[in-house]
Amino acid sequence: MIEEIGIRGLGVIGEATLPLGTGFTALTGETGAGKTMVVTAVGLLLGERADAGVIRSGADRASVDARWLVPTDGVVAERVADAGGDVEPLGDGRGELVVSRTIAAEGRSRASVGGRSAPAALLAELAEHLVVVHGQSDQIRLKSAAAQREALDRFAGEELRAVLTDYHTAFTRWTAGRDEHERLVADRDARAAEADELRAQLAEIEVLAPQAGELDELTRRAERLSNAEELRLAAAEAHELLSSDSPDEERDILSLLAAARRSLERAAALDPELSALAEQVDALAYQATDAAAGLAGYAAGFDLDSARELELVQQRIAELTLLVRKYGPTLEDALAFLEGGSARLLELDTDSDRIESLQSEVAADAVVVAELADELSAIRGAAGARLSDAVSAELSALAMPDARLLVDVRGRDDFTSSGRDAVQLLLQPHPGGEPRPLGKGASGGELSRIMLAIEVVLAQGGSVPTFVFDEVDAGVGGAAAIEIGRRLARLAEQAQVIVVTHLAQVAAFATNHLRVEKDRSGDVTESSVRRLDGDERVAEMARLLSGLPDSDTGLAHARELLAVAGRK
Repeated sequence: MIEEIGIRGLGVIGEATLPLGTGFTALTGETGAGKTMVVTAVGLLLGERADAGVIRSGADRASVDARWLVPTDGVVAERVADAGGDVEPLGDGRGELVVSRTIAAEGRSRASVGGRSAPAALLAELAEHLVVVHGQSDQIRLKSAAAQREALDRFAGEELRAVLTDYHTAFTRWTAGRDEHERLVADRDARAAEADELRAQLAEIEVLAPQAGELDELTRRAERLSNAEELRLAAAEAHELLSSDSPDEERDILSLLAAARRSLERAAALDPELSALAEQVDALAYQATDAAAGLAGYAAGFDLDSARELELVQQRIAELTLLVRKYGPTLEDALAFLEGGSARLLELDTDSDRIESLQSEVAADAVVVAELADELSAIRGAAGARLSDAVSAELSALAMPDARLLVDVRGRDDFTSSGRDAVQLLLQPHPGGEPRPLGKGASGGELSRIMLAIEVVLAQGGSVPTFVFDEVDAGVGGAAAIEIGRRLARLAEQAQVIVVTHLAQVAAFATNHLRVEKDRSGDVTESSVRRLDGDERVAEMARLLSGLPDSDTGLAHARELLAVAGRK
């Protein structure tokens, strides 16, 4: 429920506060006074598109704020908390939610929910749980098939919602599987060609069986083999110097070290320090012996057919280089292609299995979707009959006694996300008359009454706490207007009702009467809002009835109308 709305700089309204509260609030005023700006303000609070054109002339911005009473444990409070806002607890399970919206002259808009900045999308999301706004555009919306199905589904209630949830799940699974199956079947030839090409590529890599780092190792090996003779001669020369096979044993290092060791050992007994040096010479001899053996083995390694080995290494390098050129830029990239390609090939080769599996799954899901769709159709058909009776009874009370609203639920061949029902609201103007679609068989005034009748019936579910009607009485007068007022009062027993009206017959039923007043004292017309009681309300009713707020006859008629409304 909206407790209060504050408006500043919006259209002709300079600054105004609307005290609302429970029950039925009527907003009246002269033409052009700014009554519709109140509906515009509510729309801004509910996330509608901000238009800088609504800013009051001479003002740099327009702002709207409202205080809502909401359940502290409801969906709205939970969503506000998720967005970082606060609902201030008031006790009795209720809390106060403050929402504001500001529009700058350059067109930028800012919104705040529960004290925290929020996108307009959040306002629109909360609106679904807070307010239903009806105006002339909404009467047009009532003509659409989607809006008519939504109205029927709201009336059908929890029974339909539960089945519809299951249907959505099955429908989503079915369409996803069907689309994948169709894609796989359509791409089968292309995927087979891809598999053949990929299989040949993988075979080319697998035949060579490259190893990580192999190309670098082969390059180093080829460099060694290319310089084999030079390397062998260097090793042989070094070996000769360490351990010569020539008769002159005194010229190689091992012979010299042996002689040095023998000389030191003879004198080592005379000085312990010399003995330690003899051990060092002995260690050098061991190292020289190892080095000589290593050089001999290194040089002997080149005794093999190095030229043939170099040819084989260079051939391997050429093969791997070609592979890198195709799948590189490195050998590791080629190995990664092998790994990824193997996984892709497995996927492509199992397409036929996947197609068969999907075909079975899609067929099974289609059965479930059809069964749930039939269940939805049955629920909608039964709910349509009840809605038809209930709305027709309301129409009878709204000065359309011979009219009957018919709800036509027909099954279609195709399935949609909401089932396969085409729902159409038809108006039968009189018994025996041909039912016609609302868009063709109802005038603007009749549409207003049909819309109100539907909302009165739907409100019994208590799903929306506030209704805003912008001239729901358009094209209506006399007794029909009185019945509209009475029905609005009845709706206000279930929810908060705010009505912009120009008819005294409607305003008479309000429990809270607000007047939008013009002030022409300045250079620019400015409007404000004032609550009416007592004689002021009687005068406003007289103005609405006859345009003569000071006429004794008009005042008497106004008092009589208020008394009639009070009795009804």
